[in-house]
Amino acid sequence: MSTIQPPRAKQIPYEHVTHDHARPDPWHWLRDDDRDDPEMLAYLAEENTYKDAVLAHTKDLQDELFEEIKGRIKKDDSTVPARLNGYWYYARFEKGKEYPIHCRRKGSRENPEEIILDVNELAKGHAYYSAASLRISDDGTLLAWSEDTVSRRIYTIRFKNLTTNEVLSDSIEGTAGMTTWGADNETLFYVVRDPQTLRAHAVKRHSLGQSTATDVLVFDETDDTFHVGVGKTRDRKFVVIAASSTLVSECQVIDARSPSDPPRIFLPREANHEYQIGHANGAFYVRSNWDAVNFRLMKADLQTSADKSTWEIVVPGSETTFLHDFDLFEDHLVLTERKGGLQGIRVLPWADPDGAFDMDFGQPIYVAGLAGNPEFKTNTLRYDFESMTTPTSIYDYDYETGSKKLMKRDEVLGGFDADDYVGERIIAKSQDGTDVHISIVHRKDLDRTKPQPLYEYGYGSYGYSMDPWFSAARLSLLDRGFIYAIAHIRGGQENGRRWYEDGKLLKKKNTFTDFVDCGRHLIEEGYTSPDLLIGGGGSAGGLLVGAVANMAPTQYKVIVAHVPFVDVVSTMLDETIPLTTFEYDEWGNPNDEEYYHYMLSYSPYDQVKAQAYPHMLIMTGLHDSQVQYWEPAKWAAKLRATATGDNLVLFHTNMEAGHGGASGRFRKYRELALEYAFLIDVMKTETAP
Repeated sequence: MSTIQPPRAKQIPYEHVTHDHARPDPWHWLRDDDRDDPEMLAYLAEENTYKDAVLAHTKDLQDELFEEIKGRIKKDDSTVPARLNGYWYYARFEKGKEYPIHCRRKGSRENPEEIILDVNELAKGHAYYSAASLRISDDGTLLAWSEDTVSRRIYTIRFKNLTTNEVLSDSIEGTAGMTTWGADNETLFYVVRDPQTLRAHAVKRHSLGQSTATDVLVFDETDDTFHVGVGKTRDRKFVVIAASSTLVSECQVIDARSPSDPPRIFLPREANHEYQIGHANGAFYVRSNWDAVNFRLMKADLQTSADKSTWEIVVPGSETTFLHDFDLFEDHLVLTERKGGLQGIRVLPWADPDGAFDMDFGQPIYVAGLAGNPEFKTNTLRYDFESMTTPTSIYDYDYETGSKKLMKRDEVLGGFDADDYVGERIIAKSQDGTDVHISIVHRKDLDRTKPQPLYEYGYGSYGYSMDPWFSAARLSLLDRGFIYAIAHIRGGQENGRRWYEDGKLLKKKNTFTDFVDCGRHLIEEGYTSPDLLIGGGGSAGGLLVGAVANMAPTQYKVIVAHVPFVDVVSTMLDETIPLTTFEYDEWGNPNDEEYYHYMLSYSPYDQVKAQAYPHMLIMTGLHDSQVQYWEPAKWAAKLRATATGDNLVLFHTNMEAGHGGASGRFRKYRELALEYAFLIDVMKTETAP
């Protein structure tokens, strides 16, 4: 074992008392909302120093992995151009640069290039830079974009005149980054973010050239369990303001040609009713879970939309097919659906409802969705497809001929051959008898006669499905004899809405037991063994593996937790912390005693006990806006003070990043190389370095 002594965070007596129940929290002092307390920063630095010292012997391997991962990425790559209002828009990357260059060509893809935004220039002098929500006015003369230089997801909106290439003086601070133009080409709608809770709570209207002090408040959401967004229908006729919580939605619309008009409520919010709207050919279409657990598509008239009895069924609800999303075009309705645990695409011609068909992707395990279809009037449908062995591929489907054309497949450099790998899907049986799918990928020549190192990944929250996606970086593990598995556990929506509802609130523990049961099944089927099994997840997936580490510590050799949400009870009791109030429908409100005790029973931080834990690699960002850095910091400190045995607890803080890690195209892979080097090192030695 290592003789390097790990940091020991001091303990200061502190208690939370809720429902006459006391919870000791001696590491509470690590919380600093301003992120400038010298003692706290010194402790994080000490943890980083310890982690670097323990992993010093893997430095060459880290460098090798970083160069290997980076070496698979095409340096002078570009996206497939997409047409909008007479221009072809795309982004390209230049060799040696971290950020995209956004461009367009007028009329034809062969015409001269116009650079509309070079993010490399904007990022100079910033340790972190993100340019998001690029929005072009309908006449193509103005660009609005949102920038974040801290990684807290608080954006400043800036503007550029694309005719003169002049960056305008208009600047709007404190936003959520979401914007949309009115049809007058001078009015911009944007969303305001609360600086403390980070809740996106209001929509304002800015007139170009005017002081932001005169911006008009269009809508302010006073219910702190809701957040708001703003966008525009694909036919560009209506601005849509959407207010939503976990279980409730409400949409308001404004005629884009009259941006100063007050918004009109489409349908007032109702308990347990979620809906979203679009507009095509003079009618509104509504994806709704009203009397349809897996959602259905309805048609409505704006004059009577507040009365659901006037809505017409376009696509009925189904017990076996989950309507994930819909897209409206002049001649076609396109549905994104989930069935059998997979996501696919269904096309319905308006003129021939009986001519509906499912896109055929030619593989049994995949994920597919729409990609880059900004125009309402179009003869082609662009979609993307990938699998665990097939890189992301962009296709154009021609409605008239029924043919599809591969426009681009992400090029993986370094001699990648898809035929060297095999993907499969197996089924594990959970402890309550539920079938849980597992997607698996490994090298075809892997010795399957004996257990191998296996990375089991999961998420299982918010109805977010973990699909069998492709990762070029993952090849660095596969080529070193690892198996990678995605456990499609309850809490996602892989198998429809009930799959989500069976993994939330007072059924949340199903998420954790599903993951453990998937790991057990992988061991029983000979894929791996307890001394070769890794459990990994991020954010709410970090909560997952944190709970699993407490529940089944001997089943896993290593737990990897990225930006983990692990201090569940304390966070959900504190309404000043970002994301808290509008997540009560996901986790429960601990002010209710039943939910308090249930959440406490699985909260990873609260349930750390004196037992031997797997090796723990915990990674966070100081400026994380979604899971505050002090959650993983306190968790790591408690694990080190409480756990028995000699396994490592390594805690890494990126001092310049937030929830999504480092910015830039390549820099983010430094942390992934560190993680992979640690896993490779642990799996080839019985003892830690």
